[in-house]
Amino acid sequence: MKTKRILGIWMDHSKAQLSEFSNGNFMTETIESKPKLHVKEEDLYYKDESHRLNKERSQLATYYKKLSDAILNYEEVILFGPTEAKEELVNSLKGNHLFEKIKIVVQPADKMTESEQHEFLKEFTNPSANHLRVVR
Repeated sequence: MKTKRILGIWMDHSKAQLSEFSNGNFMTETIESKPKLHVKEEDLYYKDESHRLNKERSQLATYYKKLSDAILNYEEVILFGPTEAKEELVNSLKGNHLFEKIKIVVQPADKMTESEQHEFLKEFTNPSANHLRVVR
């Protein structure tokens, strides 16, 4: 019997910890939402608010694109974390037929250490964990 590929993503708006649980082991990767940029002090004074908001939206779109590319490689995904970023990611996936056969679950969670994230994912992979909300 083929083992399901399961991905857990603890995320907020600044970063995502992607953890794949297979054969009792975890492989973890981090994706940052905002690239480290050198900002000149004078640029802070000359940029208007709409420019800053457009830049933030663009950075979030790039962040969600990286996460959606990772999600495509799995049969089941759990998105968890303290902010609304997980819901925003799910909304960005809606209507895209590439994600139709992927079971995506969203669960609120507090800030967690990597080991706490792994314990959370072990519970998710437990067949009796039926309290989680499937959104797709």
